[in-house]
Amino acid sequence: MPAIPTDGTRGILNPRQGRGHFELQRRAPAADLAELVERHWCVRWDLRGRPAYEQETLPWPCVNLVVGTHRPGVHGVCTRRFVAHLEGAGWVVGTKFRAGCFRPFVRFSMAELADRARPVGEIFGAAGAELEGAVHAAGDDGERVARVEAFLRARMPARDEDALRVARIVELAMSDPSIRRVDDLAARSGAGPRMLQRLFREYVGATPKWVIRRFRVHEAAERLAGGAAVDASALAQECGYFDQSHFIRDFKAQIGKTPGQYAALCAQRERDAGAAVTLARP
Repeated sequence: MPAIPTDGTRGILNPRQGRGHFELQRRAPAADLAELVERHWCVRWDLRGRPAYEQETLPWPCVNLVVGTHRPGVHGVCTRRFVAHLEGAGWVVGTKFRAGCFRPFVRFSMAELADRARPVGEIFGAAGAELEGAVHAAGDDGERVARVEAFLRARMPARDEDALRVARIVELAMSDPSIRRVDDLAARSGAGPRMLQRLFREYVGATPKWVIRRFRVHEAAERLAGGAAVDASALAQECGYFDQSHFIRDFKAQIGKTPGQYAALCAQRERDAGAAVTLARP
């Protein structure tokens, strides 16, 4: 099962700081699962003798199945910042489903899972609890992922064209910053606004408007963390906002800081990391 690049930071807040506290590996899914599963991700950390660390993320509009020593469960779309409190030593293996593509595995709307994490055994019954035990007993991340894939393969649902359609529409919203409103997404996707609302509630658990806003803030945060100059007006336009004030409000509502504050924080972390490397040299 091939590893895929781990240098993408979209959705990871203050990514430079996190590199000194945990290791992240991403793995591509098996070909027969790739239509529904975007990737697997494996995180491990060893902070024994060191302070605990809190890693913030701005989650994608999808479901993750998580097994490991930190907050295991089936996590629905998370409309708020997610904070992972890491301490001691531990590991997590997660499966990130394509937007809308977990819905075919279950019999309920993703709106019921929004901003919630439910135990794997609650979603899949005794077989879910057995999966967790099997993953914990596995020898390494590759074997853990293989056991998750075998579990999903045994429960492969009938093809759901609406789920695949939602996945394509969400991908469109992510990749095209000119999509600023639900009407724009409707025009580009060929699905009317009411249909989008219905499909997103059932298959994503969030509104099309929220998904568009999340992707625009993702893009802005990644650019600011990478050292982009803080010209809020220009960045707002490039990320699909009509005006600077709207952009700043959205950014702060989702990240908790203004673009300027977030850029300054990331720059300070970069300087701190550089200073630490300099002091560590003989």
